[in-house]
Formats: sequence, structure tokens, C-alpha cells
Amino acid sequence: MTRSRLRPWLLVFLFSLISLLTQVVLAQEQINYGATEQVPSIRYEFEQSTTQEDYNNPQPLPGALTFSKADTILRTLKPTSRSSSRFTKPTGLLATTVYYARQIFTFLFMNTPNSDGTTSNKPRKLSESLVTAVELLEESAGQGNSDALYTLANVNFYGTYQWPRNFNKAFELYSELASIDGNSTAQSMLGFMYATGIGGAVKKDQARALLYHTVAAEGDDIRSQMTAAFRHHAGVSTPKDCEKAVHYYKKVADRSMAFIKSGPPGGRRPKKRAYRLADEDGGVYGEGASASSTGMNAKPGGTNAENNAQFDDVLEYLDLMSRKGQLSATFGLGRIHYDGSRALKQDFRMAKEYFYDVARRYWTKDGKIKQDTEPGTDKLASKAAGYLGRMFLRGEGMKQDFIKARIWFKRGIENGDPLCQYSMGLMYLQALGVPKDVLKASEYFGAAADQDWAPAQTRLGALLMDQGDLATATKYFELAARNQNSEAYYYLAEMSNLGAGRERNCGVAAAYYKIVVEKAEELHSKFNEANEAYDDGDHGTALLLYMMAAEQGYEAGQANVAYILDQPPARAPLATIFPWFKRKASDFMGDATLALIYWTRSARQQNIDSLVKMGDYYLLGFGTEGSVSDPTKAAACYQAAADTLQSAQAMWNLGWMHENGIGIDQDFHLAKRYYDQSGETNREAYAPVAAALLKLRIRSWWNWVSGGSVRGIKEDDTPRKRYTFSEWIVNFLAADLEAYEAELAREGEAGGDMAGLDEWNSAAGGGIGDEYYGGDNWDDIDDGLLETLIIMGLAATLGLLVWYRQQRQLRERREREARENAAAIPVQNGGVAPPAAAQQDRGLFPPPGDPEFLQWAAGGVGH
Repeated sequence: MTRSRLRPWLLVFLFSLISLLTQVVLAQEQINYGATEQVPSIRYEFEQSTTQEDYNNPQPLPGALTFSKADTILRTLKPTSRSSSRFTKPTGLLATTVYYARQIFTFLFMNTPNSDGTTSNKPRKLSESLVTAVELLEESAGQGNSDALYTLANVNFYGTYQWPRNFNKAFELYSELASIDGNSTAQSMLGFMYATGIGGAVKKDQARALLYHTVAAEGDDIRSQMTAAFRHHAGVSTPKDCEKAVHYYKKVADRSMAFIKSGPPGGRRPKKRAYRLADEDGGVYGEGASASSTGMNAKPGGTNAENNAQFDDVLEYLDLMSRKGQLSATFGLGRIHYDGSRALKQDFRMAKEYFYDVARRYWTKDGKIKQDTEPGTDKLASKAAGYLGRMFLRGEGMKQDFIKARIWFKRGIENGDPLCQYSMGLMYLQALGVPKDVLKASEYFGAAADQDWAPAQTRLGALLMDQGDLATATKYFELAARNQNSEAYYYLAEMSNLGAGRERNCGVAAAYYKIVVEKAEELHSKFNEANEAYDDGDHGTALLLYMMAAEQGYEAGQANVAYILDQPPARAPLATIFPWFKRKASDFMGDATLALIYWTRSARQQNIDSLVKMGDYYLLGFGTEGSVSDPTKAAACYQAAADTLQSAQAMWNLGWMHENGIGIDQDFHLAKRYYDQSGETNREAYAPVAAALLKLRIRSWWNWVSGGSVRGIKEDDTPRKRYTFSEWIVNFLAADLEAYEAELAREGEAGGDMAGLDEWNSAAGGGIGDEYYGGDNWDDIDDGLLETLIIMGLAATLGLLVWYRQQRQLRERREREARENAAAIPVQNGGVAPPAAAQQDRGLFPPPGDPEFLQWAAGGVGH
């Protein structure tokens, strides 16, 4: 067989092998995914909205048998694939080989452009089982079965099981379901479709949207309660009404707290899924140009610094340091695996191993302290003991065991660990393996609260509130709220709403309730599904789910919707070069009007980059009525963003507008001021700022030469005060002392741990210990004062040298003039000037006895 005939068979064999390996890896991923997360069912929402009376109704619904058959088929189908994590990378030689082989195969053979230069969007062939299930659902829905109507509407709306999305059909089904039995979830979906006009199924009608959401909210639909509360709170298509906002927010907050407390001891740990997509890319304008990555939000060391490494690199570095025996790295790995993140799933087994490694470095198997441990081992071991005890207490990664949990907590309490103190107090408060003792619980809570542990502060505040001490309870709640404790915010909201212990304040109550409900996002939002769809490249589905969260008032959802709608123009050049890079988008991708709406809503919730984007849209006429540019509104947006002193882009834009007189008065002096502020806010913008200032100075000079009317660049007109030498010294010492105190304050802040976002991760507050001020530190010479004295001594020496040089030059000039005068006398008498005798080198000063010695001495004293 020749080599040319062998190649096709070899390619077929390789592709078959790759396909087989791919199926193995995907199957393993599906098993791992299913073991850690439950795939949400399309029936879940309907089951939540159905009352207990419906379940107790003995009479079957019309078409129930047909729906049951369809439901059985749907249970056997594989739901829409999801990626487990955006940052997940294959591990191992086999998985890595398969991963990149799939990428290459897809790029070469699966993305071939059509003759018209576009990607083929032919719908996938639907499985016969799915088609049969949908036909059964339609038959059952035709008989008025509410379960079938709801399931079929969701299939068409979300495109579940890869069924083609059909918003018109979904709208009809939701409308029919709402008219049959007033299903609150169907009414909520109708309100959403009227609010957004999604898919063109219905024309936007904000009045009808609010009406449907109000009816659904009164029917106890939690998403409509969120939406109605936000609309009344922010005044979206309705006048602001704080009382109505509080009414709906309180309903959701009560359910959110019940949801959080329904978990294991200590309550559920809400997971943050409301990420801003733009922030993960460095901001709306990119790294360094956005407010989220400049100024106080800038990443230390610049965009290419080591501390901006990928998460995998950080994990690898910590693992290396842990293997070298660095205990803090081992504990850090335990925390990372225990808490999890978007980049890494929770792994209690790995966390347990790392915590055990730390604990073994300090305690023996029988709990005795080892000898000759390194400094700081006791603190880290106590923290690890707190987490091990917590895992036994909650049954995380191991069987729940109150006895072992108490043993670990006792070990940590010996070294004053606040997590152990709080957890022990919780055991006594809830009688978990120990007799209930509120007094002991309060003592443990107090010890942890003194270390600024937010959950302990909240529990102690709740105990004090039960005893009627509202003033002290409020102080503890406010302290805990600084560390973003959900329950503390809830109590503060209740007190502000009822006027308990303080004057009633509806606005404060609404703001606190909103914080509480948005921390329980998994109860009523689809951020997790939206993130996964976006990571998979399905921007249409991601946009749909983000939009639902945006309507509920999530600022992150509003920013994400606007950011996705703003993306297509940015991808246009790449799609022009490589047509097969075009991605499937929804019908409303690139809708500038819709994007401007969500940029505006996000900006009203203090998103600075969104505020700058609003200015861009008004300046360019994107999404405005008639696509007409409005530079005045653009300048107002830029000014509001610049006033925060966090947006270099807004300052730059204002400088440009002042330079060219667009939307505001042309003023070169103000333009220079804003350019300077832009450079100060973002040091990486030095080059463009310098170029802009050079051009501005040229224009200002030409304006002055030509007699233009524009105000040119001027120095600061404010007269500067002239200080005496003594005043200058006093001001210098005062400034030095202020800088020294500021440095001490920064060191004190760096001494404490970062506060967590949930009741378990709130860290103890740090500060400067008493030992810092002890000993003989005050007897030492202050370094700042010593530097000041040295500088003053050098300045005095320099002044003396300058004075001496001036005196020497004056003496030499006098000697030269005297010689010239003596030589001129014989010439004036008609004689010939005698040759000048060679002068003897007498050194720097005239020796004693020389006639000029007295003149030099007299000049040095009095002249």
C-alpha cells in the first residue's frame, strides 16, 4: 500500500480516536457536573407557584395522562449543555490532548463559511423523542391542562432541550395560562415581555408591564415582587413611591432570610453570581481606561504585573510554596477550595486535607501542642481548627458530628480564634450537642464580636434586641453591616421601617431591604445560567437571562445587558476578515435604544463606567430619539462621572469637549485642567495626555497670536503667599508629621484580615497593637526630625559656600582693577609702562605682615 493511499485511512483513524476520546471526556464531565449541581427543571417554577390546595385536589386535570407521558419522555432527554466554569482548563495529558484536538478539528472542519460569507445557522436535527414530547404537550395544552401550557411555554421561551426558541408561541401560551387560572408566574412572564418587547412578540408597553407585575406580585411571585419594588424605588415608568417599594421589598426580604436560615447550623452561604462581564475584561473601556480599573480601583503594579496573573498561576504558586513548607500558603489553599469561586468549584475534600495539614503542624493526634513550632503557627492552626470544626458542625465534606466540632472549636478558642468563639456560641444558643445556655452563648459571641467578627456582632445584637436594648443592638448591627452581613442589614431595615429605636426612614429601609434581597440571588435570579450561557458563546440566551435579572433591579444585570448589546460593533472587523467568526445573536443584538436604557439604569445605581457610556451614546446619537446627537447631555454625563474623581476617561472627554467647544464653552484653560486630572487619575495615560497637552498649547498660542476670543492656558491666578524661613520650617515639619501619621494608619489597616461577604468569612478587624507603642520607642530620635535637621545643615553649608565664593570673586575683581589703574598712570604721563614684575604666589590669603593683610581682614569683618 503506498503512502498516498495510507493517509486517508490514517486521518479517519485519528478522527475516530479523537471522537471516542471526546465522548469519554464529555461523559466524565457530565458525571462530575451532575454530582455537584442539580440541573434545574422546567417544572420547578410552576411547582413553586402552585398552592397546596392544588396538590390536595383529588380530581385530575384535563389532559393529565397525556402530560404525564410527555413528562416521562422529557425526563429521559439530556438538558441543554452547560459549561461548569468559565476558567476551567483540562488537566492531565489525555484531557488536554482531547481538548485542543477538538478546538483544531472544530476550527478546520466545523466552521466552513457559506458562499455568502456567513456561518451556516441550520437548526440542529431534533430528536424524535423531543418532537414526540412536544406533540404530546401540545395535545395536552389543547385540552386546557395548565401543567402542559406552562411547560410548553417555557420550552418555547427558553429554548429548553435545544428546541427552537419561539417568543410569539410562548406569549400565546403564557397568555392562555394566565387567563385560565391566573397563574402568577405566567403573569410575571407576560410583564417581562411587555417591558422589554423581547423577540418582537409584543410591542413595548410599560403600563401593561407594571400591571402584570403588580398582579403577579400580589399572587406571591417573587420575581414580580422584585420587579415591582425596583420600579417604585427607582421610578421606572412610574412615579417614585417609597412605601410601595418597601412593601414589596419586605416580602422578598422575609423570604430571603427564611431561605438563608433554612440551611445547616449558621444558615446557607449565599454564593455571588452577579458578576459584571465588563469588569472581568478590565472594564467597559478596557484595562486602565475604565473606572473599574483605574484610580483607587487600579490593580497594583499595572496591567501586566505578577499580581494580575491568571487564577491557575496563583493556585500553582500557592501549591509550590505549600510544598516548601509555608504554612500560610497551605491555609490559603484550604480557604480557596472551601469557599470556591467562579474560577474554582468548592472541594470540601481538598479543603479538609489542607486544614488538617496546618493543624498537624501545631497539635499532636491527642491534642497536645507540639514543641518548637515556628512563630505564627498557633494562629494559623487555630484558624484551621475553626474551619474543621465548622465542617463537622455543618456536615460539609464529612458526616455531621457535633462532638468533633466542639473539640476543634475548643482548640481554636485557646488561641482566641473568633470563628471558633462564634461557632461555640452558636452551639450553645441552638443546643447543638450541648445543653442550651444563652448566657454562655452571649459570652462567646461577645468575645468574637470584640474582634470585629460580623456574624457574632449580629447574633449579639439580636439577643440584645430581644431584651429591649435597641440602642446597643443597633450599634452591633451597624458594625456587622460594615462587613456586608445580610442578617444585620435585615434587622436595620426592619428597625428603619418600623421606627424601632430610631426615627422611621422609608428610604433607608428600602435601601437596606434591597441589599438583603440581592444577596439571596439564587432564590429568584438566573445569574448562574446566564454566566454559563455567556461562557459557552450563547450570547442570545445570556442576554435573555441577564435581562430578567436587570428588570428585577440588579445593577450587574443591567450593566451586562448593555455591555452585550454594545458588543457587535466591536466584533465587526474580525467578522469581516474571518466571516465564520460571526456568532449567532438574538434578534435584538445591537439595539442601541435598549442599550441606552440599561446603561442609564445601571448609571443610576452608581456605575461610573455606565455613566460615561451614557455620555458616549448622547454624543454620538446612539439610541436617542431620531438618532440625534445631544452634546449637552453628554457633557452632563461626563461631568457627573468626573466629579467622582475615578474616571480618567470622563475627564479626558471633558477636556476634549472644552478644547473643541462641543456641548460646552470652548476654554483651553479648563481643557488643560481636565487633561491634567485624567493623567493624574490614570498614570498609564501619560503619553496620550502629554500629546494632547502639546497640541492644546499650540492651539492656545495660536489663539493668542491671532487675537482669538477663547480663553487660553494661564497659570494659576491665585496669588501665592510668601513665607518667611521660620514659617517654611514650621509648615515642613507639620507636613512631615502628617505623612508619618498617615503611614502609621495604613500599616494599622494592613494588620487585619479582609472582611468576608458572608457570616462565616467576616474576618477579625486589625489595628496597631499596644506593643507598637511599648518599650523605649519614644526615647529614640524621630527619624523624620533627624532628616529635617540634616537637610537644614546641608542648606546652611551650601549658603556659606555661596557667600564665600561671592567674597572671593569680589576681592579678585578689586585686585584686578587696582593693577589696571597702576599700569595706566605711566602711559598717561607719556612714558613707557614698565614691565610688570612677576607676582609671587602668596597662597589663598595674604600672609601676616603683608600690607594687604589688614585690608583683607577688614573686608572679611565689615565689608
